[in-house]
Amino acid sequence: MYVVALNCCRFGRHLDLLMAMYRLRRRVFKDRLDWNVSVSGEFELDVFDVLKPVYLLCMSDERNVVGSVRLLPTTGPTMLADTFPGLLGGRPAPRNEKVLESSRYCIDTNQTAELAGSGLNRATFMLFAAMIEYLQIANAEAIVTVTDTRLERILRRAGWPLERIAAPHPLGNTMALAGFLHVCDEALAAMRQSAGVEGPVLVEPDWLGGAG
Repeated sequence: MYVVALNCCRFGRHLDLLMAMYRLRRRVFKDRLDWNVSVSGEFELDVFDVLKPVYLLCMSDERNVVGSVRLLPTTGPTMLADTFPGLLGGRPAPRNEKVLESSRYCIDTNQTAELAGSGLNRATFMLFAAMIEYLQIANAEAIVTVTDTRLERILRRAGWPLERIAAPHPLGNTMALAGFLHVCDEALAAMRQSAGVEGPVLVEPDWLGGAG
């Protein structure tokens, strides 16, 4: 298992991975969680996917996309500022080149059932570790995210606690909240250890080849 980072310059070379990620998001967010998300056929995508995000894709050894997360700069439109400002508790949305926004975090537990530390899926640790590694590569200091109390508990169990911006609020059938995840060397080391890897989990995507 490994993680690749795809930016817009690499989308054309790796369309197969992008399509697999959009299918994964459809299965998780629409079919399983029944969120009010936009779908197009077998894909789930929204307006933030056209803003040149970076996608972190967790790959199985068979080269299947088993997890993903989307990263956007907070200097432009974000889900927190433009879709869920009510989760800010009256505070201004982060607008900082040192802060990225994460969204659409998901793991396909039907494709990867391997457990690691704390009883969590190994892919969870791989993707969390990749998020910290990418922050370091991008010379950023933190991620801001809109999530729910379930994932907040998972982050705490994984050793990367969320710093809440405001109290949770009901959103559909979940309790949603916004918060910060800070760069933390200790958390990264713990993630790698739990995932059973000794070094970076991010690999160069062009090493994989591509269909584009």
